[in-house]
Amino acid sequence: MQLEELITRFQQKDTFAFERLHAMYAENICGVINTIVKDDNLAQEICQDVFVKVWNSAMSYNSSKGRFFTWIVNIARNAAIDVMRSKNYKNQKKNLSADYFVSILENTTEEEEIDFNTKGLRNLVSKLKEKCIQVIELLYFKGYTQKEVAEELDIPVGTVKTRNRSCISQLRENMK
Repeated sequence: MQLEELITRFQQKDTFAFERLHAMYAENICGVINTIVKDDNLAQEICQDVFVKVWNSAMSYNSSKGRFFTWIVNIARNAAIDVMRSKNYKNQKKNLSADYFVSILENTTEEEEIDFNTKGLRNLVSKLKEKCIQVIELLYFKGYTQKEVAEELDIPVGTVKTRNRSCISQLRENMK
């Protein structure tokens, strides 16, 4: 069956055509989504949502405006970006505490103690000022924006930016 015929049948809500198109494109669509969200399970979930959306809006596809695959990729890309921008996704990222990452250093065995990277990271973290630890934890470990950090710490956004630059400089100096 030719692609054009398959798409026409798909637009007429033919489940066989849907299954064939899904089999043809799902792996590539999930790959595109995964490059954005960087999470296989989330990419699979979004991919399924994309195919439901494509099924429900099949009649809006117009071959004169582009290829069918490109149309699905654009829908998938937009869906992945929407998920990344959603409050729920950001809140999940904020739930990661710096303690989770720092505890990796605190719970090392004697064998791991020898590892240069672990020693170096412990040394870098221990040299940071409390203000720096707060800003870095919120910006880099919890995924806050600079504006959200300013609200959380009750300081101006400009101060957050200055502290961030200063803390990164301090980390660079500690690495020398």
